[in-house]
Amino acid sequence: MSKKAAKSQLELLQGQREHTLKEIEHLEADLRTEIEHDDVDDSAQDLIERDKTYALIVTLKNKLNDINHAIAQAEAGSYGICENCGKAIEPERLEIFPETTLCVECKRLSERRIRSSIKD
Repeated sequence: MSKKAAKSQLELLQGQREHTLKEIEHLEADLRTEIEHDDVDDSAQDLIERDKTYALIVTLKNKLNDINHAIAQAEAGSYGICENCGKAIEPERLEIFPETTLCVECKRLSERRIRSSIKD
């Protein structure tokens, strides 16, 4: 990956990081407000909505960790290289998932391992 492309990707990742942080802050504020105005008569729907908000926060925090990891790789000069097999990650994949650190094949293998460990 050229230095210009790497710089562009780093800027994109930093932008995604800021956007994700703002989303997390917004959702956490919403959740705090809901909890502070907790009513004994909360309906099941209210509890479900809180669970959904919490699950979304967890998902975004995981994404933030991935983004931070990709930023560290970009700063180290290894962005765009699969950290499992060492091959270049396809530019199309990086365009869609700039926070990725695995090529398509290694990601598939990783997901298979996770699924098989869940079944056991």
